[in-house]
Amino acid sequence: MDPTALFVLASASPRRKDLLAQLGLRFTVAAADIDETPMAGEIARNYVHRLAVEKARTVATRHPDAWVLAADTTVALGAELLGKPRDAAEAREMLTRLSGRVHEVFTGIAVAGRAQASEVVRTQVTFRTLSTEEIAWYAETGEPLDKAGAYAIQGKGGFLVQGIDGSPSNVVGLPLGETLALLSRAGVPLPWTGGQR
Repeated sequence: MDPTALFVLASASPRRKDLLAQLGLRFTVAAADIDETPMAGEIARNYVHRLAVEKARTVATRHPDAWVLAADTTVALGAELLGKPRDAAEAREMLTRLSGRVHEVFTGIAVAGRAQASEVVRTQVTFRTLSTEEIAWYAETGEPLDKAGAYAIQGKGGFLVQGIDGSPSNVVGLPLGETLALLSRAGVPLPWTGGQR
């Protein structure tokens, strides 16, 4: 059997795919199509956990003999969830609100199929105080449009960030250290354990 068939990434995110591939992990991609609408009063930690578990289980029904990894990331400003902006105007509004403030990035990670495991990782991010011109320029680059919180720390949006407390890769969309620990506990063969050849 193709070893990539045994490990499935339930995400269409190119950032998550790249992060796993950089570590030498071999996998197939099978995105989950689920309703990602937050429930009334749902807090960020519970929201990303629920979605990650649901995505993993949904894809695992099609790949019952595989380890299926799913993740979901959101940005929280206080109690408010900041998802992906619909357009440049909404991106400008989000960035204006994040300017000069501390926010939190939460990612839920979940494994389903051969094993069941999940957890949530939190990182604090501090933004510089941004000028109106900086915000307008960045919003018009198009980069914010498919990013929770309207920025990509690994791209042009790195200039927005003054500091972080926690996992840097969590802010990109997949906390690598915690994800690898979760995969190891679930029994996924990892390159340094002699698997994934």
